[in-house]
Order: sequence, then C-alpha cells, then structure tokens
Amino acid sequence: MKYLIPFLCLLLTACSLTPKLDANNELATVIGLYHDYEKQSSPYGNPIPGKTNAQLPDVNPETLKLNHQKLNEIYQQVVAINPDSLSDDNKISWSVLNYRIKNQLDNYTNKEHLMPLTAESGFHAYLSFISRMVSFKTEQDYLDYISRLNQIPRYFDQQMTWMKLGLAEGYTQPKVVLAGFEESIAAFIKSDATESGYFAPFKNMPKHIPAQTQQMLVAKAKQAINESVFPSYQKFYDFMVEEYMPNARDNIAASSLPNGKAFYDNRVKHFTTLDMTADEVHQVGVKEVKRIRAEMQAIIDDLGFEGSFAEFVEFLRTDPQFYAKTPEELLKEASFIAKKMDAKLPSLFNTLPRTPYGVIEVPANIAPKYTTGRYSGPSRDDQPGNYWVNTYRLDRRPLYVLEALTLHEAVPGHHLQGSLAREMENVPEFRNRTYISAFGEGWGLYAEYLGLEAGFYQDPYSNFGRLTYEMWRACRLVVDTGMHVKGWSRAEAMDFLASNTALSLHNVKTEIDRYISWPGQALSYKIGELTIKRLRQEAEQELGADFDIREFHDRLLANGSMPLSMLEAVMAQYINEKKALAEKKAS
Repeated sequence: MKYLIPFLCLLLTACSLTPKLDANNELATVIGLYHDYEKQSSPYGNPIPGKTNAQLPDVNPETLKLNHQKLNEIYQQVVAINPDSLSDDNKISWSVLNYRIKNQLDNYTNKEHLMPLTAESGFHAYLSFISRMVSFKTEQDYLDYISRLNQIPRYFDQQMTWMKLGLAEGYTQPKVVLAGFEESIAAFIKSDATESGYFAPFKNMPKHIPAQTQQMLVAKAKQAINESVFPSYQKFYDFMVEEYMPNARDNIAASSLPNGKAFYDNRVKHFTTLDMTADEVHQVGVKEVKRIRAEMQAIIDDLGFEGSFAEFVEFLRTDPQFYAKTPEELLKEASFIAKKMDAKLPSLFNTLPRTPYGVIEVPANIAPKYTTGRYSGPSRDDQPGNYWVNTYRLDRRPLYVLEALTLHEAVPGHHLQGSLAREMENVPEFRNRTYISAFGEGWGLYAEYLGLEAGFYQDPYSNFGRLTYEMWRACRLVVDTGMHVKGWSRAEAMDFLASNTALSLHNVKTEIDRYISWPGQALSYKIGELTIKRLRQEAEQELGADFDIREFHDRLLANGSMPLSMLEAVMAQYINEKKALAEKKAS
C-alpha cells in the first residue's frame, strides 16, 4: 500500500499534464501547417532562386478562393484548441496566430481585394519595393528579378480586374480621396528605362559577374522595363483616369459599402483588438480631446500669447521660424533628435536591438499624398530600418512636431519595437513578422510620451507639438467613427482636426483622406497608448519601490506584437511574479 499512494500521485500528475501537453503539440502542428500555407500561397513567402524568386503573386479569383479555403481549414484547428491548456509562451502564440489568421480571412470576406489601394498608395507603389527582397549577388538573382518585371502586366491586369468588379458591385474608394492619385502612377513612367526605380539594381552590379554577362542583364532589364513595366503603369494610369476615378463612389462612409456596417464593426474590433463598439471608441476620443485641449491651452497661457487658440495655431502654421528651409535641414534636424534619443535608451531599456536605422526622405513618387513620416522596416537581415521624413512642401512640415514624430517612428518607437520583434529567438517564425497595429502604434504614441522623461520637449513650442500629436490621435477616434458611422462629412472631419491641432492644413487633408480610405486603422494609436499607460500605472502602484522602468519596458516588448487583451495578461503575470519575489525576499 505504501508504494500505491506515490504511484497514484504520479498517475494523477501525469493525467493533469496530458491535456496541456496535447494542446501544445496540437498548436505546434497547426503552426507548422500555417507556415507551410504561407510558403505555398505567395512566392514572397518562400524565395527559391530560379523558381518562386522569379514569380509575382497570383491574385486571380480561383487562387484567392482556394487560399481562403485552405486558410479557413487551418483556422478551424486553431479555434478548436483551448488556450487555457497551453504553456505561457504558447498562449501568446495562439493569441497572435488566431488574430492574424482571422484578419486574413476577414479581408477576403470583406472583399478588400476589390479595393487594392488607399488615398496614400496602392499595389502599383508597393510592387516597386520588390528589389529590396533580393540580395542581387548572382546572375540568377538578376534573371529572377527580370522575370518578375516581365510578369508585371499580368499582375496589374489581375488587380484591375478586381477593381472593375469593385466598380460593378459598389466596392470602391470614395471619389474625393482619389484626387491627384494618378500622379503617383505617372511618377513610375519615364522616358528612359535607366531612370526607372526598377532599374536601380543594375546600376551597381557585383564585380564578380563578368562584364559580358552584366551587359546582357542590363539589356534584358531595359527591355523588360520598356516593354512590360512602363506599358503596365500607363495602362493603369489610363484606367484610373478614364474609368475608375469618374465612377468611384460619392459617399465617404465605410457604412455606405454593400456590407458597410458589418465591415466597419469588424475593422473597429480588428484595429483596437478589443471588443469595443464604434460609439464607445468615439466617446473615448471626445473625452481625450477635452483633456488634451486643456493642456494645450495651459502652454499658450504660459507663453503669454495674446489671442485665441485658433490664432495661436495660425501663428504656428505661418511663422517661418518653425519651418526648415531645405530638405537637408529637415533631415539633419530629424537625425540630430534621433541621435540624442539613442543616448537616452540605456536609461529606459535593458535590452536594445542589434539592427541600426537610417533617416531618409519619403520616396518622391508617393510624397505628395503621403503622411509626414513613417518607419520602414528591413526586408532582409543585411538591411537597416529607415525612418522616412516627408520633405515635400517644407512649409507644411513644422519643426515643432519633429521631436514627437522622430521618437514615434525611430526610437524608442517603431524601429526599437519592430527590431526587437524581428530579433526574437525561439518563437514561431510568424511572430517575428506579425505587426498588430494597436500594440505597435500604441507603443509609438507611448514612445512620444517617454520623451518627457528623457528630457525632450524643453521648448514650449515643441511640447505643444507633442500635445498636437497626442491630440491628433485622440481626434482620430472622433473623426474616424464620425465619418464612417455617424454621418460626418469630410469637411466636418477636416474642421475638427484642424481646429484642435496645430497640424498643417495640408497634413489635415492628407490625414482625413487616409482615414476615409483605410477605415478603422486610425483607432489603433490612442486605444493602444491608453492601454500601455494604464498597465504602467498599475505596475507602479502594485510594485512601489520595486518598479523598474527598464524591466517593465523589456517585459512589455519581449514577446513582440500581440492583442491588447493578451498584453494585459502578460503584464499582470509580470506584476504577480515581481510581488512573489519581493515577498520571498522579505521572508
């Protein structure tokens, strides 16, 4: 009998572990299926020289339908797993995988492939980055790239077929946001193939490739650009100007689409990662606008400015002292701010990324309708990240917002967070590549706030610029929901954003058009930032003297992007671990 009791204990322990072991094994199997799917569904997912490396994606109806069916089969296996039965790390993997696949499925059922463009850009511009996916070390690399150039006519035709179906079914971008869009297409059409961005890889070829071979490759590239690339862009230009733009929808609201209300509700939940309604998001925005406006007014009062809020904003928008004179001046100022923040990072983080970053101009072909700045991550491990600064219309790029912009896009914002995620080890590959907007953009806005603790915003105008950027994100909650479900006009939204921020009027216009054409995405920033700030406040209150800001940030970023509900669970576990350790030390 004395041997039976331990045996029963072992048996019971083994039985209790079996469901967790089984669930973890099931998840590993499903993750393997998903990775296989990603490799098979797009040539970008599995680059093989001479094969997939020489192909562009196939977006014909049969392929998209088949991919959707395959992905749905994988998704059903994901949701069949009980996440409570998983290990802590696998709970995160399950949460991210569930979120990622559901969005891929929703994009298809929402018919988003019928609108492969936004006010800012479209498939024609994204495709121009294919050269960044290749290292160009061998003759085969160049031949594969030329093969892709020769497939552009087929790819463009497939996209335009979807857009024509969108016209027929009522799935188009609103006409008003497409004004000037054709310029972004015309920018790719040159009189000389060597002036095309697609020709760039052939301007500095490896010396180990024989000169005769180089000449052959250059000739093939010029032919592909002249006969495949330029005609495709011209055909797309003609289609946009003559057919698509004149017949695009007049109503700006996402709710005016055939599946409008359900579509926008779906996007609200996706971009916030929370079970929030559009009205709840709107009310959060109204509350934040009121709070931030009071802080902005306090700065105006401290400066002794004699005039209204609107007059102060007009002063900021028009006084030359707040604007760079040349693109180089703007880029140098952005670089200087970034370098100053680099020196502050050790005081805020224990773990820093290996990947460096640069500060460059937004590409000229998309700059006119593009946002003020953006982060562009590397496509390969031999590339840096890049903080893009828009130097188009310098009189619309105020210096007083540059500190906030730089901290958001470079460090400690997107570059730091995104690089740490890409450099994660011992996690499923999809987690290194997943970017969840509420997490990433919430972190970016929180990174702007960290500038206060790092000694930035000493100039009151720069601090007003920080608040302008925070107000900008608060206004997004109001105007995005306002336009898409509450009947707001474009003019009302522009007036609301312009009257509550010191953003340039050019920026106000491009931003409002961005929200119209990308429903819900603008909600990510403030919802994510409020969540991160709340989690920090809870950690500070619970841990008291044991709170360590560097440790807190490390834990928050250690697992990459994840839905906010999962982040809350991760940080709650961190607090409990710290408290348990403190209690153990005390005893």
